[in-house]
This record gives sequence, structure tokens and C-alpha cells, in this order.
Amino acid sequence: MKEEHYFYVPEASSRTELPEEEARHAVKVLRLHPGDKIFITDGCDHIYEAVVTDVSRNGCCYKIISGEDVRPSWHGLLHLAIAPTKNIDRIEWMVEKCVEVGVDEISFVDCKCGLRHKLNMERLNRIVVSAMKQSHKARKVIMNDLVSFDSFIKSVSSEEEKFIAHCLGDNDVFKVRERYIAEALGEGSKTILIGPEGDFTVDEVAAAISAGFVPVSLGESRLRTETAGLYSVIIMNLKNSGKIG
Repeated sequence: MKEEHYFYVPEASSRTELPEEEARHAVKVLRLHPGDKIFITDGCDHIYEAVVTDVSRNGCCYKIISGEDVRPSWHGLLHLAIAPTKNIDRIEWMVEKCVEVGVDEISFVDCKCGLRHKLNMERLNRIVVSAMKQSHKARKVIMNDLVSFDSFIKSVSSEEEKFIAHCLGDNDVFKVRERYIAEALGEGSKTILIGPEGDFTVDEVAAAISAGFVPVSLGESRLRTETAGLYSVIIMNLKNSGKIG
């Protein structure tokens, strides 16, 4: 079976040439020629079948043959909010895998016990695009730069289900007993908040609960931050795709 080559082209239907970086990959790495078939995603739920019409040293032109709307398999918006890890390789790996599984939005939250306070969003967005093409997705995941914990919990819509996973155990301050994530989730739009390697503080959990976040458990195992993020996305995706009850 011939390999299918996917490219990301915003507003692809109104263009005839791949963006510079995509063109470079098409010409210098894949060595595509006029007449070769390619697939293009615009990141906004459309995938186009196209044919290469012309190549040059730094350019690659195409003509669209057909297109289709490709909606996600899940319902509602899936949003992961997470404190970035000290080792950026771990969070980059998590972003890649979350995009492959299927999520709509990823936000980064600066928590009191967090160990990283700056991110290279340009690099993270390149990882998002690469994973989107690799997994043949039609929707580009929204990536939000690092914001303070207080700012984030105030920004989440009241119309979304909101959850927080922490490792602090029972505490009278919380007043809400956690449930296993798959049992707590509904089928609408949802946000889940994952803490840093040092976990949330008691005050942060209490503030989140006051803002409408419901505590959930990710099971009996103590998970690394990036593992907890990916696990949460998998469960949200399965729930909203109707794969689990």
C-alpha cells in the first residue's frame, strides 16, 4: 500500500501552494513530483485530496481534487489543563500522544509547586501539527500558553464540566469526596486539571472546588504528571465517543 502523505495548510481551499516548511518537507525529504497524490488538512475539520502540480527548489504547488468534512469521533469539547513538568521532554511527549488520541484544547497552568515557568510555544505547536498529520486528524488542537492557576480556574466556562485530579487524599477542607474519573464524567464538554510534580497545594484544590471543579481519582497508582494528563485524555475521549459508559 502506497504511503499517504499529509500536509497542514491553513485555509487550504483558497490556496494552491504548500507553506514554506511543508513545501521543504515535500520536495527535499519526500521528493514528491508533479502528479503525486497528497492529502491536506486545514486544521478546521476539513481534509482534501490533492495532486502536486509543480515543484521547485523551495516550493510545491497543488490542485485540490476533492474534499470532505471530518468531524471528531467524540462529542463536545475535550480540554486538558496541566502544569508543565521540569523535564520538557516529558510534556512534549504527552502533547504528541494527546493529539494522536484526540483532544480539542491543551492549556498550561503555573501552579505554586510547579517547576517550570516558561514554555516554547512555537516548538509545542510544531509538535501538535506533526502529530495531527501523523494521526490523520482534521482538527488542530488549540494550545494555550502558561497562565497562573488563579487566572485559569476563573477562565473556564461554567457550561463545561470541570474536574481536578490531585493526590492529597481525604481532607476536610475539600468537603467533596472524589470519584473515579470514568464514573464522574458526563458526556458534554469538559475540562480536567492536572497538577505539577509536587502536586497542588491544599489552597489550590480548595479554590478550584469553590470555582466549580469536582475532584476525581485516576485510580490507585500514583501517576507521573504527563502520564496523568494522557490517561485523562484517553478516558475523556472514550467517554465522549460512547466507548465506555
